[in-house]
Amino acid sequence: MDIVYFDLETQRTANDVGGWDKKHEMGMSVGVTYSSKDREYEIFPEDKADALVDRLRRADLVVGYNVLKFDYDVLMAYTILDLRENLRTLDLMADIEQLSGQRPKLESVGQGTLGVGKTAEGLDAIRWWREGRVMEIARYCCFDVKVTKLVHEYGAAHKEVLFNDRFGRPQRVAVDWSA
Repeated sequence: MDIVYFDLETQRTANDVGGWDKKHEMGMSVGVTYSSKDREYEIFPEDKADALVDRLRRADLVVGYNVLKFDYDVLMAYTILDLRENLRTLDLMADIEQLSGQRPKLESVGQGTLGVGKTAEGLDAIRWWREGRVMEIARYCCFDVKVTKLVHEYGAAHKEVLFNDRFGRPQRVAVDWSA
């Protein structure tokens, strides 16, 4: 089974494009995948968005964090496909939200479950885009993909993930992420 972990970063903020309902106008700066079958990362700049869509379509399962409500909306500006309908997807954030009623950030789940946080924030990636620092974005995005992969693997093996809620209280959520 080829599980493909996925994340992307944008060129613009929601404020830049006039609101969160216009994610399709944010523009992808860099997309990153990691294939469990090939055991390698792939980096896709904006001009390779079609290749990124093709890579996701070849996956047996796409795993991401908030991909259903964010990344897919951004990426669908580059394809005629409705990615939600055409890709078998496990959105870790959507699953945690359904089970706990909370929408923790990847940072919180990574810290709580693995003791590993993110290396930067999405706004840093937008600033780097404006400064032409694409390799910084790629490194950051690769690390987010790695944290997503490790959280998924931990949840699949241990049937739970942990995070601190917005009040700093530790939360434990039972998950069923076995493939």
